[in-house]
Amino acid sequence: MNRPAELSEETGDNGAVLRLSGNLSVSCLGELPNRLDAIEGPVKTLDMSDVDHIDTIGAWTIHRFVARVDARIEGASDDATRLIEEVNKVDEPVAIRPDRTPPFQRVLGEIGDATITAGQTLLGLLGFFGATLVTAWTLIRHPRRIRVNAVVQRFEVVGVSALAIIGLMSFLIGIVIAQQGSVQLRQFGMEVLTINLVGRLTFRELGVLMTAIMVAGRSGSAFAAQLGTMKLTEEIDAMRTIGVSPMEALVMPRVTAAVVMMPLLGFYSSIVAIIGGGFLCAVSLDIPPITFIQRLREVVPITDLWVGLIKAPVFGLIIAISGCFQGLQVKANAEEVGLRTTSAVVQAIFLVIVIDAFFAVFFTWVGWN
Repeated sequence: MNRPAELSEETGDNGAVLRLSGNLSVSCLGELPNRLDAIEGPVKTLDMSDVDHIDTIGAWTIHRFVARVDARIEGASDDATRLIEEVNKVDEPVAIRPDRTPPFQRVLGEIGDATITAGQTLLGLLGFFGATLVTAWTLIRHPRRIRVNAVVQRFEVVGVSALAIIGLMSFLIGIVIAQQGSVQLRQFGMEVLTINLVGRLTFRELGVLMTAIMVAGRSGSAFAAQLGTMKLTEEIDAMRTIGVSPMEALVMPRVTAAVVMMPLLGFYSSIVAIIGGGFLCAVSLDIPPITFIQRLREVVPITDLWVGLIKAPVFGLIIAISGCFQGLQVKANAEEVGLRTTSAVVQAIFLVIVIDAFFAVFFTWVGWN
């Protein structure tokens, strides 16, 4: 039986004692909120021992009254106490307009947040790289666990499908290098040195570097988006539940494909860029293709080719690990898939350029210059 809410008052030495009874739900409160608002004198205690039931509206009414007169609640049940405490937690002032932060302090805070995020990402990448090495060693010890079909499919996605766009890009880059180089060298009457510029710059740096940037934007983003979507739809958790390692089934095929295909794509890119440079030299500088090839063999040492081929698998490893790592970090919603995909591309390109700078210094130090 739902008894209507009732309020009785007793006068004590230190203030009034209010006793509540009945059902403190929205349908039975009646005039109780108005009667509580009309009480102005000091109230020592609010006795709720005879309350049958209370809902959120009733709890809010009690909370508002107690906060106004600073009374103490006694006799409330556990459920009533818990509900009043929850109402008390959400009764916080909300700033319609946040306080303005001084520009210098705001910029300093953003720099600090970016530094912390970069450090955490670096630690996460190092941990993921270690997990990749452990998984690779496990697969070497147990070759039957290698998913050959998945690896071959990644070969096609990373390598074969990218031949057209990488070829077009490399051909145009070769033309641009030859054209800009010839314009500058013409001032000294040394247009023939355009062949030196195209050959050494392409084999040593730009062929592999531009291929890495293209693979990062094409395949690295795909790795992050695919794994991020699988993480969001809990497919990766389902794989762990049935005993399938995501590192073996998802990460290692992508890492293997990127590491193996990058040297091939880099060499292919360099050759196509050389063809583009030779085409420009033949059209604009009247240098026959035979002369171009002979000069190329004289001025480009074999070490330039080895430099590019040594850097290529390292770049492929960086791109694959960055894409897979960022994809596996997706947690909340579909928007984070896009954010992590962007982070994978930016992170991979940044790390590739940083590692390329270290390689340049190292190869100069060992005499391959």
